[in-house]
Amino acid sequence: MSMEPTQLLESFDPNKHIDFTPPSKIHTMHDIKLSQNIGVSPVAVSEPFQFFTREAIQRMRSEVLSKDVWANCRYSSNLSKNQLRGFACEYAPFVYDTWKHPEILAIVSKIAGIDLVPVMDFEIGHTNLSMKSEEQKDEELASSSRERKLTEAEEGIAGYPCEHDKPIVDWHTDSYPFVCVTMLSDCTNMIGGETALRTGDGDIMKVRGPQMGCSVILQGRWIEHQALRAIGSTERITMVTSFRPRDPTVRDDTVLTTVRTVSNLSQLYFQFGEYRLNMLQERIRLQLEKMQETMLAGKKFDTTAFKKFLKEQQNFLAHMNKEIVEDDQVIKGTVDNSHLFMDRPSKQKVSKEQLKCNKATWSSQHPRIDSKL
Repeated sequence: MSMEPTQLLESFDPNKHIDFTPPSKIHTMHDIKLSQNIGVSPVAVSEPFQFFTREAIQRMRSEVLSKDVWANCRYSSNLSKNQLRGFACEYAPFVYDTWKHPEILAIVSKIAGIDLVPVMDFEIGHTNLSMKSEEQKDEELASSSRERKLTEAEEGIAGYPCEHDKPIVDWHTDSYPFVCVTMLSDCTNMIGGETALRTGDGDIMKVRGPQMGCSVILQGRWIEHQALRAIGSTERITMVTSFRPRDPTVRDDTVLTTVRTVSNLSQLYFQFGEYRLNMLQERIRLQLEKMQETMLAGKKFDTTAFKKFLKEQQNFLAHMNKEIVEDDQVIKGTVDNSHLFMDRPSKQKVSKEQLKCNKATWSSQHPRIDSKL
């Protein structure tokens, strides 16, 4: 895959670049057996939906694959080996304008069930990449075919996927409340590439991978998930833009666990501190107005409510301080497991009998479909 040159072209135009078709289904937190109280919306994840025109995707690709972005904004971690981050504001004006546009925000917000804005400029257009040569692609297809035939011969179960396939992005929760994941690659011959979600009772739910120009909305802060490997293609490029509630009075559960070690800390910490302090400033302004209106109305000052407000803001600041780790204590590219929910039943080992039962269930629910293997 060669670097694509950037061009001075017109900016994002919703009439030319949006091709929106609503998702066929939106899964709720209740649907995946998670409490609706842990997140900021009852929505868990959408099915893939058409979002952008082919021209829009080509413009995004041109910026993402530019030499400047690859030279200055490339990161790697134990979660994802190939990432492009923090490039939109300086190197990708089309990507930046897209995710800031009111019509885009309105669509994302409607699907998410809450009014959202990009969490900060640094997180606009985060891109995960998986690339391979034609020879590697052909070898993966041949290997997958051999493994499938071996499974069928040994256990009589047709079409069950190899459980040892490595994910592109390992199990994680996101640092931010919501994400919109957009496919920038041609998936015509791609096999796999689903997003796996860990449900509240420990089961695994798969959401099919989006096609080029399609997106998925996910409340990833509270749902463990991974991007599964795809074969049959030389690339898989997905753009992930993170969102938070627009309303400053809504709880902000942002953490920096999975992004701190793959970021320009000066930019990340400034933008995190800036938006959080703006939230605090607006909360204080609203509280002050409420207090003044109460006194003007001749009502008794509500000491209990005021102390509750102060405690909430104290916790808000303490959380900020916890997330701002000293620069010399941040190990680049290393993400620990503190972002995972270790008490989930799925963390338990599965017996061979359970695995065979799971395979039989999978086979009955997924009748064999002949592929090009």
